[in-house]
Amino acid sequence: MSHSDPPAPIALDDFLKVDIRVGTIIAAQPLEGARIPALVLTIDFGSAIGIKQSSARITRNYQPADLVGRQAAAVVNLPARRVGRVLSQVLTLGFPDAAGEVVLIAPERGVPNGGRLY
Repeated sequence: MSHSDPPAPIALDDFLKVDIRVGTIIAAQPLEGARIPALVLTIDFGSAIGIKQSSARITRNYQPADLVGRQAAAVVNLPARRVGRVLSQVLTLGFPDAAGEVVLIAPERGVPNGGRLY
């Protein structure tokens, strides 16, 4: 499926299996040795989920220092995936801007870490 194809319908039960939570970025640094520039985000999802790492290809729109303290949404129940030397434990979510670069998804105002999207 390409990004321009209409989405296939899914059952509500399938959607509910995807656990999307909000967390606060507590550290961000370049992913050393990456073929495609990326940042390693350390995100605090609160006491129930804890602190997780994510590799994110967001270097065109974000500098590491500007991300610390920001909230972001991520899928927290996918299997961890090795990206270079980093174990990416969550999938940080974003939308493409006009140039196709990632813009992070975040709540319009601060919410408690670990809150689930519904």
